[in-house]
Amino acid sequence: MVHAEHNRSKNSGGFALIIFGALLLFLAPQEPVIDAGLNVVAWIGGLLIGGIGFYLKFVRGRVKRA
Repeated sequence: MVHAEHNRSKNSGGFALIIFGALLLFLAPQEPVIDAGLNVVAWIGGLLIGGIGFYLKFVRGRVKRA
């Protein structure tokens, strides 16, 4: 009988979120047509999205569950 661990999908989309957050951090503040207030929102959004992706990719699987 196969264990339930082997039936779960290992791909959580965390890597895609990390890449999207990095692109948002890199590209959004450089756009001259974007308002200055939106640059701050882009920075915060990029950090938040990248942080969620990092958690999903690297931290969630290593947290000990009691």
